[in-house]
Amino acid sequence: MNIRALQYFVKLAELKHFSKAADACFVSQPTLSTQIKKLEAELGVQLVERSPKNIMLTPVGQEIADRARLVLSDIDQIKAVARRSGNPADGVLRLGLFPTLAPYLLPHVVPGLRKKYPNLRLQLAEDKTEDILRMLRQGELDAALLALPINDEGMDVEILFEEPFVLALPGDHALVNKETITIDDLQGAELLLLDEGHCLRDHALEVCALADAHERVDFHATSMETLRQMVAAEVGITLMPVLSVKPPIAATDNVVIRRFKSPAPSRTIALVWRGSSALAEFLRDLAACFKDLPEDLLKS
Repeated sequence: MNIRALQYFVKLAELKHFSKAADACFVSQPTLSTQIKKLEAELGVQLVERSPKNIMLTPVGQEIADRARLVLSDIDQIKAVARRSGNPADGVLRLGLFPTLAPYLLPHVVPGLRKKYPNLRLQLAEDKTEDILRMLRQGELDAALLALPINDEGMDVEILFEEPFVLALPGDHALVNKETITIDDLQGAELLLLDEGHCLRDHALEVCALADAHERVDFHATSMETLRQMVAAEVGITLMPVLSVKPPIAATDNVVIRRFKSPAPSRTIALVWRGSSALAEFLRDLAACFKDLPEDLLKS
């Protein structure tokens, strides 16, 4: 059975579109279609229901796709074992990150990673936590930087640091006059939040519950930068992780940042990988680089 055909079929099962699956696999659509047909002929079953406007897996196709993912994950583990037998620091590390962390943490850690592991190539995937965990489970990623909790069995977790939240306010807001903020100051407040699926939204909702605050239901942002600009436009206030307001991130006009009195609300950032990973020992060493941050970076 052709491993490449399994890869094509799994991607088709994920995207439900021949052209998109072919693009994702870096092949032409006829090549992908031919491989799928050969796989069906070899197995003697129809895997895909084809129609001009819709692609669906047959029941047996869905079951085979699920098993094919496991096979491909095992193949990735074989490759990882081979890398470990040499030097994993000389290979490619597929690392997942979520959008409210990646652009703010990477500038501080990548220089140190390059210095310690000059031959290591990072292949980054930026996506929502749920999608990152799915790719990690399926062997499409080697490790991920995530905010806890993740509630996913079979994963090893190395806690890296606590990142405090700060409050972002428009320049004319009443709370600007306070040097530090307490949770009680947010009582009854209306906060701008991210869309469903962002872990930052979940953390902000926890703070809202503590403060008896609530979210603004007529506006959900798709990114941290949208939140920042909406605060600048005096649409509302929001919580932001402290790394997102530290250099090299430039200050935004009409956005005032206020820190919380201790203990400030925060999120726990960790390096996560499959417990069965052949790269586990290397990833524990790698975690030290993510912990080695400038002393004042995580202070509000």
